[in-house]
Amino acid sequence: MPLTDTAIRNAKPGEKVSRLFDGGGLYLEVAPAGGKWWRLKYRFGGKEKRLSLGVYPDVGLKVARERRDEARRLLAEGIDPGEHRKTTKSMKAELAANSFEVVAREWFTKYSATWVSGHADKIIRRLERDIFPWLGTRPASEITAPELLAALRRIEERGALDTAHRAMQNCGQIFRYAIATGRAERDPAADLRGALPPVKQKHLAAITDPKDIGALLRAMDGYTGSLVTKCALRLAPMVFLRPGELRQAEWIEIDLDGDTWEIPAARMKMRQPHIVPLSSQAVDILRELHALTGNSRYVFPGARSNGRPMSNNAILAALRRMGYDKDEMSGHGFRAMARTVLDEVLGFSPDWIEHQLAHAVKDPNGRAYNRTAHLKQRRDMMQDWADYLDKLKAGAEIIRLHGNAA
Repeated sequence: MPLTDTAIRNAKPGEKVSRLFDGGGLYLEVAPAGGKWWRLKYRFGGKEKRLSLGVYPDVGLKVARERRDEARRLLAEGIDPGEHRKTTKSMKAELAANSFEVVAREWFTKYSATWVSGHADKIIRRLERDIFPWLGTRPASEITAPELLAALRRIEERGALDTAHRAMQNCGQIFRYAIATGRAERDPAADLRGALPPVKQKHLAAITDPKDIGALLRAMDGYTGSLVTKCALRLAPMVFLRPGELRQAEWIEIDLDGDTWEIPAARMKMRQPHIVPLSSQAVDILRELHALTGNSRYVFPGARSNGRPMSNNAILAALRRMGYDKDEMSGHGFRAMARTVLDEVLGFSPDWIEHQLAHAVKDPNGRAYNRTAHLKQRRDMMQDWADYLDKLKAGAEIIRLHGNAA
């Protein structure tokens, strides 16, 4: 007769495995140790087989019967329920291995080694925060353009339109990687071109008027914060590096006697090594700082630990403390300052300037210049630039340095 919940609960283990039958091949197997398993006995292809349907009490009598009935339905269609389960499990494992998150992390691991660490961190955080929660478990091959757009709309709706565009770009890269590795057939991100509103480009705040530059330099000289931050501030306009390249400077890169700073490719945005000729003023600042931080790895160590570089916001916070708000000056603004004045006021060759800015400059034949291109001219330009900054700081109203135009 069919089993009841009471009979199952009261079933006691014996010295040997016992079986309580329910009907239709379903039975409960009771082990001597007390465990209770649901089994289904069936025949397929002339052979007797058994299928596990779960453990009691996690799987109750009602659910066990439903699983039995589903298995018998498969048998009626000529399908072995045991083999069907193996196939389904294999398919689920394959889909999990090809999920968007798995593919994305594989793509990230493969390519992040070629990126600056800060750039890589931003990409993986963006994916983890804004994409994986919605699409991470979905097979990359099954994600549609509307699904991707829905995830991007969530980013847009919180006012982060630029992040939404960047996330769409990253997703496109991941889908193309999935296509190349045989885990997707098309890139749904490509279908979303024009689906997001365009981003209004904002130029980072920069001071480019010589008179205002002089006032900024005087304010930096009067900065009363830490010596590390003050030296970083004073050096920033002289070398006009990207903020991350400056704050992560290591003493091993700097040759004070040779007046040269060689930054390895791993720390540069363009992943190319970069040479910064140091003016005598820059060397003086670094020698002063060397007495304080020369025994540490970083030229500008963090306030809490010599084992880490100064924070992203250190220079920005110092500018704000000096009274320069976000619409007046930014850490990146020293690059725009140098680019504008060196070209428009001092008349130096744009090629020299672009090389010193570590931009991807190419010659007329399309070949990238090497890191030593125009090095002598750039060294002279950097010294003239530092001299010019000194004169602006002293209050001189200089329009042009004579004899230095290209």
